[in-house]
Amino acid sequence: MPNSQLLARLDELKKQRNAVILAHSYQIPEIQDAADYVGDSLGLSRLAADTDADVILFCGVHFMAETAAILSPGKTVLIPDGNAGCPMANMVTARQLREWRDKNPDATVVTYVNSSAAVKALSDICCTSANAVEVVASLPREDKLLFVPDRNLGHWVKTRLNREMELWNGFCPTHERMLPEMAVEARAKYPGALLVAHPECRPSLVEMADHVASTTGIVKFCHDNPAKEFIIATEIGVLHPLRKANPEKTFHPLTVVADCPNMKLNSLEKMVWALEDMEPRVTVPADIAEKALRPIQRMLEIG
Repeated sequence: MPNSQLLARLDELKKQRNAVILAHSYQIPEIQDAADYVGDSLGLSRLAADTDADVILFCGVHFMAETAAILSPGKTVLIPDGNAGCPMANMVTARQLREWRDKNPDATVVTYVNSSAAVKALSDICCTSANAVEVVASLPREDKLLFVPDRNLGHWVKTRLNREMELWNGFCPTHERMLPEMAVEARAKYPGALLVAHPECRPSLVEMADHVASTTGIVKFCHDNPAKEFIIATEIGVLHPLRKANPEKTFHPLTVVADCPNMKLNSLEKMVWALEDMEPRVTVPADIAEKALRPIQRMLEIG
């Protein structure tokens, strides 16, 4: 079925189901263009909590849809492809985190939203890449902190705040593939271009960047900055909203291998099928959802 027919069917099903479509900015361009809202984890989490739709079709990966289900327990949350997971989220299990907490009963656990609902349920407060610095800064300086699961984001926060934290040894494989050598090559190829990086990148690459921000922060920085050429060190899906919002500017991916295969599992066809069949549904057991809601709410209260 051509895209025009898929989009027409999608619009019909949205009205029929009273559905809203949320898409992360790492999704393929067709999905971003079809969505009602495009953004990063923090922005989409807020929208999931505030929407008056009956159905949320979340075009992202599983932990994002789980967060939407936790924030909107009375709504039906769908994901186009149930296999769209997150390798970083799989790098810490609830059992592993529970064992660490048992060894450090007085510690405060700060958990990146790129984690399972079960891990969030064992956490004290959550954060996204957009507000991780603010979240950690809000905690008493004397608290012992464990940051899970992203060691790279955690390192960036530690550096910004000059604060000690124990970091879980997790990472995003897509961002980990980006190397400082690539930045050296890109700057030689595009002299004068600003290097903008996501804090999930390796510290050695982040240190080379002209600006570090979440996906939405990258889009805002590049829009507001008078520079006309940028090298983008994050998942290549963000190039679409960058180019769409700034047609007069030039954006180069640091590398084309910065492509998340899980984010790219979703498609227009699967979006249509999801709304037709009302599957795959993403649900969270009530006891876990209740416990996970508290650290998520604490995060949203901070900003």
